[in-house]
Amino acid sequence: MTESVPNPAPRPAPLLALVVPCYNEQETLPRTMDELSRLLADCKARGLIQPESYALYVDDGSRDGTWELIERRHAEDPCCRGVKFAGNAGHQNAVWAGMATAREWGADSVISLDADLQDDISVIPEMLARYAEGCDIVYGVRASRSTDTPFKRETAHFFYALMRRLNVSIIPDHADYRLVARPVLKVLEGYGEQSLFLRGLFPTLGFRTATVSYARKAREAGESKYPLRKMLAFAWRGITSCSAAPLRVAGLMSLVCMGFAFLLCGVTLWKYAMGETVQGWTSLIIVTLLLGSVQLFCLAIMGEYIAKIFTEVRHRPRYIVEKTL
Repeated sequence: MTESVPNPAPRPAPLLALVVPCYNEQETLPRTMDELSRLLADCKARGLIQPESYALYVDDGSRDGTWELIERRHAEDPCCRGVKFAGNAGHQNAVWAGMATAREWGADSVISLDADLQDDISVIPEMLARYAEGCDIVYGVRASRSTDTPFKRETAHFFYALMRRLNVSIIPDHADYRLVARPVLKVLEGYGEQSLFLRGLFPTLGFRTATVSYARKAREAGESKYPLRKMLAFAWRGITSCSAAPLRVAGLMSLVCMGFAFLLCGVTLWKYAMGETVQGWTSLIIVTLLLGSVQLFCLAIMGEYIAKIFTEVRHRPRYIVEKTL
């Protein structure tokens, strides 16, 4: 007779903090605050979270009235809290600051989500259910990319495929919509790197994880904070933060060009030995330009990594908090 292993006891309802990074979100923030307030009230009424749970808005150096909106809502609603950066530090730093502040304020779990509410908040109870089952990280994963333009959809698929080829642990179609439990927040204290790429960091931590799928909505107000230029910069940041493969690619290209140069030298010497001479400078100029461009490309990649080393060794703070509510 085999003895059955009892299921672990479910976790108690957590003190939840909703972390919302904000940058120039004056147009969309009032609606976001209303919907998150209703969500918190509903989850508290159902016993899914503790009554002290709250929403934490991180103002990433906005130049509009974002912080004034947070201050007014805080005066009316004690479940609305805020952190204001002295200047713009970037989305990843805003998410990190929200998680670190929530941990200091006693949160048992944190859910990060964008201020435009394109990530469907109706799946948050399902995230909490996975947390109650013992999962420490719950990823929100898009069920499809039907709302994206064809160009954005194909470039996103290419990016995830490239990251997999580079052996980078990343969850496809997952952005920064995730639940993180307190044990993970405590571990993150030891990560002092300046160049944050959270999508590539969390899958490497080794905690018990789960995924929740959802349909991404269209943005109802304001404008996207990630145009093509920023998307490309963010993708490059992710690649260079999580993998040294570009350095190896640069070395491989150098070897290929070196082999081509040796082959061309052999052909030239063979023709010279046979009494033939190479007419003109065309071949010489082509080889010179080819080798020069490869060398410059390799130097640019090495420069990117050296710049990251320079940023890390300075040990400057990732962000400066001006005010808290």
